This record gives sequence, structure tokens and C-alpha cells, in this order.
Amino acid sequence: MKFWKMNGAGNDFVILDATKENIDPKDASVLSKTLCERHLSIGADGFMLVLPTEKMEELCGKKDTGADYGMFFFNSDGSMGEMCGNGARCICRYGYETGLSGEVQTILTTAGVVTGVRIDERNYRIRLNDPSVAETGLCLALDGEVYDTSYVELGNPGIPHLVLPLPEEYYGFADDFLSGRFSAETGLRELGRSLRKHEALPKGANVNFFRMTGETGADIVTFERGVEDFTYACGTGTGSTALILKKLGLINGDSVEIRNRGGVLKVKLQDGIYLTGPTNIVAKGEVTDEELTL
Repeated sequence: MKFWKMNGAGNDFVILDATKENIDPKDASVLSKTLCERHLSIGADGFMLVLPTEKMEELCGKKDTGADYGMFFFNSDGSMGEMCGNGARCICRYGYETGLSGEVQTILTTAGVVTGVRIDERNYRIRLNDPSVAETGLCLALDGEVYDTSYVELGNPGIPHLVLPLPEEYYGFADDFLSGRFSAETGLRELGRSLRKHEALPKGANVNFFRMTGETGADIVTFERGVEDFTYACGTGTGSTALILKKLGLINGDSVEIRNRGGVLKVKLQDGIYLTGPTNIVAKGEVTDEELTL
């Protein structure tokens, strides 16, 4: 099997193409869990299987979507994800460079159709799925503390996100993490893990801790479900956070730049949620993993 390894602002993915090779979507979970293991295989936060539109429509229970192709997304632990913002930008570049689509394209995901636009060789903009839920003022009790959070689901079925201010006691950890420095601090990781699995959230959630840096800027640290750790960037988390910052009146205007560890992602909130950022083709090759059993 031929593969591409890509990342979008440090959020990295293994891509296989079932429009060109005979790959059964039923094997996607095993492929993801095996190939995304960093010490034993290629290594990545997630796995994307490119599918013909008709096959993806069959998997999603949809018809006549008009999409150019399908993006079947799985987390590194083998669990299926509804969609991935950074992954969608990467898959847009893959689609353009392999001739599956043009500079403007539509991709069918399990959360719905995502549109993408090529800005230049490496930068792509996607319109994220519209939110099916966007609520502020969700108070979650945890270990004697009450956290004032917001909850967003992008798409239907939606990608769940918690959004909340970064506690001041973890500013030092965030500075180290966002700057790429090593830190032994585990307190925020434990908080993220506990909130990610909070009993009030039946689907679990990605947990996005934000810190304002100005009227049009913020930092974000995201603990992702399915990866079960902090990731270098989260596209849907960045879009969800921007939406909540706007609802809370914390940003001035419709645009915000949000710094993830892997880079800055730009969000525009105008008749939708538009996410712009870089893509990087890390490697192309052939899967020869001898531990892979299908």
C-alpha cells in the first residue's frame, strides 16, 4: 500500500487512498491503530482513508452529496472521528496534487460535507462543518472545583469540544508547550484527561484551553480524545474556540489568529467558520509494516 505522511500545523496524519488501491474501509480501525503507533510504525495523530464518493455516501447513509471524494477519519487509538480540521486541509492538498479535485473542492466526511480552497502551494482554507450545538455557561464539577466551560459540536453527528479559559497556574506549562520546550508539568494533562471523559459528556470531548493575547489573538492548548494527550494543533478545536470567543465578546471583529504549538491558524467567522493554515508533505512511501495483520 502506498502512503503519504502529512501534517497541518504539527497535527500529523497517515493517508491511504482507496480510490487507487483495493483497501477495505472495514480495515480502517486496524490500519489506524497499527500505522499511527509512533515507536512501532509510521506514527501519527490520525489516519485518513480516501474513498470514492459513492462508497463514503454508503458508509454515511447519504445520497447525491456531489462531493469530489470521501475522507474516512480515525484517531490513533483506532476510534473513528467525525472529522478533523487540520486533516481536511491536508486531504485537500492531497486531492489537488493527485488530481482528485481542483483548487476548489468538496469532501464528504461522517460529519457532513466540507469545502476547501487552495490558497497557494502549502496553504489551504476549509469551511468547517456548521455547529449543531454551541452553548456557553456549562458548569462542570470536578474534584471540588467548578469549571465554567462552553460546549460545541461541529457537524451532525457533531465533533464535540469543550472550550474554557486556561487556569493561570498552568500559564508556565503553556508557555513551555507552545514554545516547544520540554516541561514535566502534568497537572494540566490530568485536568484535560478528566474533563475529556466527564460524566456530563456522553460522547466525551476534545478539551481546548485558551488564553487571550489581544482583541484578535489567542493561545490554545488542546487535549484530544482518541489521541488521549495534547496535540500540536487541533483544527476543529481552533474553530470551536474562535466561535466561543466571538459569542463571549472576547474578540473584536470576525477574524482571530490562534497560536497552537505547531503554528498559527487563522479563523474567519462570517457566514460560517473558515479555517486557514499550512500543510506539509512529510513523506511518501510504501507500507511494509510486518506487524500489520488484516
